[in-house]
Amino acid sequence: MVYVANIVTVAEMQFYAGADIDTVGDVEANHIILQDHAEGYFSNLLKFELTSAAFSALNSTTKTIISEWAARYAAIQLISYNFLGEADALTRIESENRINVHSWRMTEIQKLLNEDTQNFLGV
Repeated sequence: MVYVANIVTVAEMQFYAGADIDTVGDVEANHIILQDHAEGYFSNLLKFELTSAAFSALNSTTKTIISEWAARYAAIQLISYNFLGEADALTRIESENRINVHSWRMTEIQKLLNEDTQNFLGV
């Protein structure tokens, strides 16, 4: 199966995960799973089926913030795959710090998108 970026690119996932993540977990099959999880989460959060066609119809600001959330979600999963990364390049504390930063920002994004779901949907 080939990865098709609907809401987040592999480059975004890897950028937010940072340097020295374990390459065993950073593979195409996992990228597909992580995007599917993010799509499912947002479809339920926003009460809006986030298919590739629906996503492309959104305004650029909304698409950007959803992509950021999905990339940060994927980054957390890629970091968590192996807290010590490649060849013990990271410490557990460094990995946890990265995850904490992503978790905080994801919460802020959810607040923005969840403030008024009806406006988001154009109701």
